[in-house]
Amino acid sequence: MTERRATRGEHQKARAQKNKKSDSKPSKKKWFKRITLTLVAIVAACFIGGAGLFAYYASTAPELDEKLLKDPVSSEFYDKNGDLFATIGAENRKFVKYEDIPQDMINAILATEDVRFFEHGGMDFYRLGGAILANFRDGFGAQGASTLTQQVVKNSFLQNEKKLKRKAQEAWLSFQLERKYTKEEIFEMYFNKMLMSGRVYGFGTAAQYFYGKELKDLTLDEEALLAGLVQRPNAYNPLKNPELAEKRRNTVLGLMYQHGKITKAQMEEAKKVNVQAGLADDATRQKFSGSKYDAFLDVVINELEKNGDGSAMAEGIKVYTTLDPKAQQIVENIMNDDSNFPTEKIQSGVTVVDTKTGQIQAIGGGRNYGVERGFNYAYDLQHQPGSTMKPLLDYGPAIENLKWSTGQTLVDEPMKYTGTKQTITNWDNKYMGTMTARKALYASRNVPAVKTLKEVGIDKAQEFVGRLGINAEKVYESDAIGGGDITMSPTQMAASYAAFGNNGVYTDPYAITKIVYRDGKTTKDYTPESNVAMSDYTAYMVTDMLRDVVGNKPDASGTAANVSGLDIAGKTGTTNYSSADFNKHNLPDTSVPDSWFAGYTSNYSIAIWSGYEKHFDPITTWDERRLPQHLFKQIMKEISANVETPRFKKPNSVVEATIEVGTKPLKLASNFTPSEKRRTELFVRGTEPNEVSNEYAMPELSSPYNVSASLDTEGQSINISWEHDAMLNPETDEPLPTTFEVSATKEGGETISLGKTESKGLTISNKQLEDGKYTISVVAVVDGTRSKPGTTAFQVTGTTDENKEPDTPDQPDVEEPTAPDQNGNNGDNGNHNGNGNGNNGNNGNNGNNGNNGNGNAGNGNNGNTGNNGTPPGNNGNNNGSKPPTTPTEPTVPDDGNGSTE
Repeated sequence: MTERRATRGEHQKARAQKNKKSDSKPSKKKWFKRITLTLVAIVAACFIGGAGLFAYYASTAPELDEKLLKDPVSSEFYDKNGDLFATIGAENRKFVKYEDIPQDMINAILATEDVRFFEHGGMDFYRLGGAILANFRDGFGAQGASTLTQQVVKNSFLQNEKKLKRKAQEAWLSFQLERKYTKEEIFEMYFNKMLMSGRVYGFGTAAQYFYGKELKDLTLDEEALLAGLVQRPNAYNPLKNPELAEKRRNTVLGLMYQHGKITKAQMEEAKKVNVQAGLADDATRQKFSGSKYDAFLDVVINELEKNGDGSAMAEGIKVYTTLDPKAQQIVENIMNDDSNFPTEKIQSGVTVVDTKTGQIQAIGGGRNYGVERGFNYAYDLQHQPGSTMKPLLDYGPAIENLKWSTGQTLVDEPMKYTGTKQTITNWDNKYMGTMTARKALYASRNVPAVKTLKEVGIDKAQEFVGRLGINAEKVYESDAIGGGDITMSPTQMAASYAAFGNNGVYTDPYAITKIVYRDGKTTKDYTPESNVAMSDYTAYMVTDMLRDVVGNKPDASGTAANVSGLDIAGKTGTTNYSSADFNKHNLPDTSVPDSWFAGYTSNYSIAIWSGYEKHFDPITTWDERRLPQHLFKQIMKEISANVETPRFKKPNSVVEATIEVGTKPLKLASNFTPSEKRRTELFVRGTEPNEVSNEYAMPELSSPYNVSASLDTEGQSINISWEHDAMLNPETDEPLPTTFEVSATKEGGETISLGKTESKGLTISNKQLEDGKYTISVVAVVDGTRSKPGTTAFQVTGTTDENKEPDTPDQPDVEEPTAPDQNGNNGDNGNHNGNGNGNNGNNGNNGNNGNNGNGNAGNGNNGNTGNNGTPPGNNGNNNGSKPPTTPTEPTVPDDGNGSTE
């Protein structure tokens, strides 16, 4: 059998499969080649594009200007009205030539800022490579590689921002600068241009400002400190932040040793020097003051530093601030007047903030504050706040989270901090017992404050103050009274309190609204966002309690801060030394380290601290303690003059109710709760009590007395009258509404209602009563409670038959009057004239209702000696010393019961 031959189609198919297999390896090489070529093309494109972009940016760079290169560019500062109030830059600058700069000073700068300065051509590519790696690792801008040349360019022509355009222009101009000037000339520009601190420019000026020396007289440690300032001029200021300054100085010394500029021994010796040793005094630094409002400018410069623009002033920026020049001048005038202070050396820091916006209006950095005196007591100070912390950490959170009333019952009693043997005391070493939260706050009692913090819980309290800009890493029970870990500055305190006056809305305090860079177009907004820190009911209820701090209630702690005519809320605060401090420093018993006052209106929030520069120089007198209150009063009064100040408005979420103090849960006061136990307090709507306290029963309602009834024959009416001692409202001491029910009971018959009235008399028609003997009764009724009746007897005759002739009354025997007893004791018969209703007039010594019970005739008065007479007894007319008058004709006698019960 022969083998079948493959067809032509089968041969072609086999050949195609063979070719496919043989082409697999060459195809991989082909793809690799393609990828490589693509990457090269991309890199080339990027390089060409980058070069083109660089060329474009370079072409738009400003021209080199020798004047700008060699002179600082001034920055301008504007107040809230847009008016220029300060220019900082070229003032008080000491220009130093390169040949006059000490070599150690040059070495310190180069080791720190640009160790290869004399080797590169404007750009240090070795350092740039390290910076690029750091930026890839940590993000763009994480590390810079600017040379001295680049810094000169940036501070002369460009704005301080990390953008590709600026970096490209900076590189281009640096190459141009290196071609036009020598290294020594460029170093000289840098040396005299750089911002050193505040408004101090150049190393020569800084040497005189910080040390009062010429450059040649500086020591190694001083040179190292100045060299380290340039990176963060205000942060590394040894007058303000000695710890940071020392750390930075030691870094510079380490770099000098690392690069062989000094020996190890020199480095170690210089590191041992106290960073504040040799600093110039205030008088020396005062010579460098080049503007008004130094304390406020100090805050502005710190804010620039905080926002990464610390060196921007060297670039000629415009800074728009929140400064209120009127308020600032008022604060400075008061702070610079020694007569406002009880001692020569006591210090104060003042911050005035706009209640609604958080804008800093004025700063009082200290007495006679000069440019950068080293410490701004309004901004730099961080001290325990004392009792000014109570609204922030205790009562505010309690109202916010627990919906407490201002009348919440608290007890001021001996108590210890949890888990300790330390007893919590009050400033007067006394305890006041049961009270409302309102009183606990305005009287500044410590035990109720700690109890409140424990009740609301530390976590919630910590969260609450966090929304008010107070960063508390840990809160202790002692923080409830401002004696724990939390510290504050007057600036932060003024802003935190402002939230209470702004319906619970908080804004971080700020002194700058925006900055405008040299090009006049690029701006940076500094205005912080506001946030709702608490409910409007919390803000108002705390405010209402704090009104009483400056009010006139007994035990109010801040009355010295009150300004007549202004709706002010505020809080006092003092801090304490420990027992160990008293023993160690032999302090007087009355010693305290800090005194505070924080208060606000709807326009301004002001916080003031007072104390001494050294912690253990104590405040010992009440004049010193009350200094913040007195300063507050003066400042608030002056800045509020001729300014409309609306009162704080109660929101709809708050209601009032009059409660009985001490009830728990709170109950409404009854009509019979004593005035000293009644308080009108505030409640979050929906939480007000409905139950009325029954702790105090209604007092017995007094009966009407001196009830009398008389017949008016002409008017054909019966007139009934009486007297009554009204029950008083315990809260207002005003008479309570009283209704009188009048009735007549016929002897042996029924009782007839004669009517109701709110007056002390009633007239009825004589037709309402038939003939007969009646007992007239009057009952007082107050709020449903009835008194016992007051009564009188009354005879009704001749009213049943209108046509009947009146009977002629029998003529009673009338005794001739006898000579009066010389002692006036014989009151018999004195009232027998006048319808015989004076039977109880016997024995004039008693005189009880002896003057005609019905008042129909007045001639019985001579018989009533009335020594103990109850009205209307007329006191017996001089005790019967006058001869009796002739009696009038008697009327028909009644039954002889004419006195009131």
